[in-house]
Amino acid sequence: MISNQILQNTIDGLKSIARIDFCVMDTEGKVLATTFAEPTHYEVEVASFADSPADSQVVQGNQFFKIFDDHQLEYILLACGGGDDVYMIGKMASFQIQNLLVAYKERFDKDNFVKNLLLDNLLLVDIYNRAKKLHIDTEARRVIFIIETEHDKDSNKLDGIRSTLGNKIKDFVTAVDEKDIIVVKELGTGEGYTDLEKAAKDMYDILKAEGEEHVRIAYGTIVNDIKEVSKSYKEAKLALDVGKIFFDEKNIIAYSTLGIGRLIYQLPIPLCKMFIREIFEGKSPDEFDEETLTTINKFFENSLNVSETSRQLYIHRNTLVYRLDKLQKSSGLDLRVFEDAITFKIALMVVKYMKYMESLEY
Repeated sequence: MISNQILQNTIDGLKSIARIDFCVMDTEGKVLATTFAEPTHYEVEVASFADSPADSQVVQGNQFFKIFDDHQLEYILLACGGGDDVYMIGKMASFQIQNLLVAYKERFDKDNFVKNLLLDNLLLVDIYNRAKKLHIDTEARRVIFIIETEHDKDSNKLDGIRSTLGNKIKDFVTAVDEKDIIVVKELGTGEGYTDLEKAAKDMYDILKAEGEEHVRIAYGTIVNDIKEVSKSYKEAKLALDVGKIFFDEKNIIAYSTLGIGRLIYQLPIPLCKMFIREIFEGKSPDEFDEETLTTINKFFENSLNVSETSRQLYIHRNTLVYRLDKLQKSSGLDLRVFEDAITFKIALMVVKYMKYMESLEY
């Protein structure tokens, strides 16, 4: 079904060309879109016309046309003005709306196919058969972007996203839930992950310019066959979830950059608790004071470089060494030793993961 906004845009455009007023109604005479300043109600006339065998009819000086969707009466179009040309122009307008119905129905079929493809709801043979019928290339290089905003999605919102993202004919924009918008992007032969990052940045900038306050974008890896599209979707979804835990400062996150966070996210909570208990003997690494945590994080940021860390913290080198010695005594781990540093870093990430999962329960 075409949205009322699309119908309105269509007849507004037709009026600007033909200088004729139009009104699109449903089969009961309810106005869906109109160019009349004060449209008259035609419920009785429409009901009578809908039951008649005629495809067009003149009522009270106005021309009525029937618009069908696959032999099913869908709309009644009213055309007014234009003198002797009103019939011809009205016929052209009804033909235009009829073609819109066909186009939107085809897009609806493609939308359903893409949704089922993403959710792994299709058998392998069905994927290729339906793709062929819908004229979708099965061997194109594709990648999935997931866009998360703070607003629920509706058909008008998706149409807006399609428009802002360029409405490229080989790309699909859809949603499998009320939360996220999914872009199935087809890539050219020479396009790689640098281009994906740029594309994600362009999407982010466009949505921010459109007034979206909180936008997060995640994308999966490039796949070469249509049957692997669901794999890229799962990767993008994982990237979106993991990014909220370990990369909350980033608005754009790629699956390929998740690192060890991808592994931690798949660990069961009891195993995480056991790990923390064994390493820190019942304590938690996030129980350290703010000064110690700042020192630890800055030390990691500078790849365990004592001189650079002390410089960025504006403290003497000996002060930093003192803090690291103090941390070693309380935790049993010396962050200047690579193996201990890795253990501590993983422990901090595990604690962050556990806290995030606990927050979802409330």
